[in-house]
Amino acid sequence: MVNAKSQISMQVLYDQDFNLWLAETVRFLKEGKLLEVDYGNLIEELETMGQSEKNALKSNLKILLMHLLKYQFQPEKRTNSWRYTITEHRQRILDSLEISPSLKGFFEQEFERCYQNARRLAADETGISIGNFPKISPFTISESLDLDYLP
Repeated sequence: MVNAKSQISMQVLYDQDFNLWLAETVRFLKEGKLLEVDYGNLIEELETMGQSEKNALKSNLKILLMHLLKYQFQPEKRTNSWRYTITEHRQRILDSLEISPSLKGFFEQEFERCYQNARRLAADETGISIGNFPKISPFTISESLDLDYLP
């Protein structure tokens, strides 16, 4: 039988102290007190976590592609900072794909869309006309993730 009082208090806890709600939810799950679990909010949080991983992957890819474009199209302005950013975001992407290999399909599906966003960002940041950047990514997925590749 569901304890209505605990469900209400878990909802209040969720609204007022997320960390304590999380700790209590974990405790209930570990103790097998499944009727005490606030499933509605737990499901929402799990879905949010999945979307957050995807958003982080896209963000890292856009930054990586933007810096690869800058590196290729502004050779006179290349800095160690750009190389660092390229390496850092490659590593973030590779770490994400290692932790969650199922994101590989999503990554490949979003690659061209992220390139288009990176192209716009590179144009805005460099002042180079967007038309000067290729409409289709000059970098393959493999090159983009290769820690040793620079255009």
